[in-house]
Order: sequence, then structure tokens, then C-alpha cells
Amino acid sequence: MKGIVIAGVHSGCGKTTVTLGLMAALRRRGLNVEPFKVGPDFIDPGHHTAITGVQSRNLDGWMLPRECSLDIYRRNAANADIAVVEGVMGLFDGYDGRTEAGSTAQMAKWLGLPVLLVVDARSMARSAAAVVQGFENFDPDLQFAGVLFNKVGSQTHLRYLEEALEGNVAMPCLGGVIRNEGISIPSRHLGLVTSEDHGLSSDIQNALADLVEYNLDLDDLLASLPDIALNPTLQMKKAPPRVRIAAARDQAFCFYYSENLELLESCGAEIVAFSPLKDSGLPEDVDGLYLGGGYPELYAEALSKNTALKDEIFQACQEGMPIYGECGGFMVLCKTLEDLEGREHAMIGCFDLTCRMSSRLRALGYREITLNQKTVLGEAGLCARGHEFHYSQLDEHGRESVYEAVDRSGGARSVDGFQVNRCLGSYLHLHFMSQPQAPKAFVQACMDYQKERKTADAAP
Repeated sequence: MKGIVIAGVHSGCGKTTVTLGLMAALRRRGLNVEPFKVGPDFIDPGHHTAITGVQSRNLDGWMLPRECSLDIYRRNAANADIAVVEGVMGLFDGYDGRTEAGSTAQMAKWLGLPVLLVVDARSMARSAAAVVQGFENFDPDLQFAGVLFNKVGSQTHLRYLEEALEGNVAMPCLGGVIRNEGISIPSRHLGLVTSEDHGLSSDIQNALADLVEYNLDLDDLLASLPDIALNPTLQMKKAPPRVRIAAARDQAFCFYYSENLELLESCGAEIVAFSPLKDSGLPEDVDGLYLGGGYPELYAEALSKNTALKDEIFQACQEGMPIYGECGGFMVLCKTLEDLEGREHAMIGCFDLTCRMSSRLRALGYREITLNQKTVLGEAGLCARGHEFHYSQLDEHGRESVYEAVDRSGGARSVDGFQVNRCLGSYLHLHFMSQPQAPKAFVQACMDYQKERKTADAAP
């Protein structure tokens, strides 16, 4: 197989559009494309999946140990024709200004893949060569497949850029994308829309593929990529199902790390999808509930009106069903959700909390949590890593958190985690591969609940 990392000189240079276009072009050529995303983001991988028909995976240098990211890559890329890895931020941007930790460059070296450098060429001509030269020489251990100029003004502008590179950089110029405001991914107040909420139509996918085919020397790029013989790690095997866990999957709930669900399956869970927007009740005979993240505030009215499902989940919480809600899932487990217009919507009410949307970002960053008491994810003292990103905040509540948290630098952070009976909720998205005991503990909690239900049903 072959592989390539798509990296930008900075955020907003167009690497996502280039990545989606490259994936669409390769798929149109009949290649089996395995998509990946560096960092904790959920939205880009959703679009990758929609275009390739293959589940995109996150590779992360902080949430996961190096070997975990390599395992995810090897396990999923081994049978592909080509792996396409979209970077995060600028190529060398990571946790701080001193090291490469958490950067796209670090991940590219871990994977042993060359980088296609995307440069926003607006308002630049010969100066672009200095930028490319700096990136090329900054880390001698990094391999480059070439440079692609984006947001180019005209063919004449592209010719100036190519002339500037001659004799000044070693990497080839593989083309230039002329500015086209008609090809973009729609955005809204929290960033790019999800693939579930705004699917990329076949016309858009063809336009993205054309964008790359017409502006990037794709044949030269593919010919320059070395053939890789991967030694795949063992596939994550499903254990015989012992419990059934319902997972919310629809437009409002679509943010899950795939490995979280797969680890639950490897521990003996059967994952059963349902839609809180459309289903009036939980799937039959479930022993646990997983409410992932998403944008429930955009569907707050519909979720609020689904009283039958809300009542069933609230009753299940009262009866001790293990429930895990993160970010958007946590928000609907609260009593009230207030949208940006100030309208209040009644939610499930497992937590007697009010969650209010804000027009500004309230929290962003990596977190490591330590449980200060037993929860459905494990005993006190268990540590796990994840990422926090939300625009909403809770009203003053005075409740104690079951999480103690630090950020990536080790500084203390206030990250609330609440538990009522066996219902655990937090804004934090945990990656279970950072702590494999967490899914084991959750499945065990589901087994305990299953046993309690059977005992109660058998009682005279």
C-alpha cells in the first residue's frame, strides 16, 4: 500500500478541502482509500467516512500512547491501496513551542509517511518560496512528497510561484488550486457542519475530485509515494455478547471514537443503535446506554417533545441502568437545555442541572482525569485521557465532581463529572484506548444491572 499525510502551513489554509478532494479523486479511480485524522476532531473524520465509505480513525499523540496510534493505523491501513492522513493545525504545531509533541510532523514520522504541504498562496509570489524552504529545512527527518499551492489567483500567479521555487527548494510543486468560492464545506456557530447534518452530495464529491484532478499532478504524486509493506496488528475481536448497550446515533448524536464502541464489543457488549430524534423508546432488552456527543442544541425542540423516550431513560436511571453521556449526550441528561435564543427545553433530568448555550467557546483542550470515587468506568484512582470542546455551560450547582482533572501541561483543570446511581455524565470525550479498563468496567456494570433485573423479574 501507499500513504500520504496532508498538512498545512497553518490552520485555515484549505487542507480539509484538499484532503476531501484527494480522497474523492482516489475513490473515483477505484482505489481503496483508508482515511485518518490527526488529533481529537470528530467532524473531519465524518466527512472522510462519507466520501471513502470507510470509517475514518483518529490518530492522536497525546490522548493515546504512540503504540496505540500505530496499532490503529496498521490494523486499518494494511489492506488498503492508499492511506490518506489529514493533519491538524499547521504542520509543526503541537502542545507547545518547544517540542514536536502532538504535531502532524510527529505523527508523519511515527507512521513513516511523506507529507504533502498545502500552502495558502493568497497575496504571495516569491515570498512563498521562503515559506516552503523554511518548512522543508525545519526538520531534516521529515519526508516531503511535494507542495500544493491553494487559493491561487490565476495561472499567471501559479507560474510566479513555480518560478520562485526553482533552485530554492528540493520538493516538487505538484500544482496550484485556483480560488473557487463555490467549493467549500458549510459552517455554523460551532465550526464545520457534520456529515450527518449536511451530507456531501455526489455533485459536491465530484466537484471536489475534479478540483484535485485538474489542479494537482496526481499521477506524479502517486508514482512518487513509496510502496509500504505493513505488518498489521491483530484485528480487535468481538467477544460473545453478554450484554446489550444502546448507543444514540443520529444527526444530534454522531461524535464517537470508533475504538470506544469496538472496545465495548471486545469486552462482551452488543452495540444497538437507536435515534433519540425518531425512536419513542429504547431498543428492547438493553442493559446499558451510551449517549455520545453531537449538536443536541440544534434539535432541542424535537428532543424535548420525545417525552416517551425521555421518561424511559429517566426511569432506567432510577432503576440503576448504567448510562454514560459525554458532551452532547451529557447535555440531554441534564434537566434543562437553553438554546442561543434563550428558549428553555426540558431534557431527561437524570442530573438536576441547567445547561445554557453560549455564543463563545467555554472550554477547549486535552484533559487527563482521575476518578475520585467508583463509577461505571472504574474504581477510584483510574486515569483516562480525552478532549473537551463546548460552547455551553452549567448554572451554578454546588455538586461535587467525580473527576479530578489536569490539562496536557499538568495544570489543574475544572472538569465536572457527575454520577447519579449508575448514570455518569461529563462534557469530556474520553478515548477508551487511553484506559482499556474503562470499557471493561462499563460492561461489568451492565452485567450487574442485567443480573439485578433478572433477579427482580424472577421474584414472586
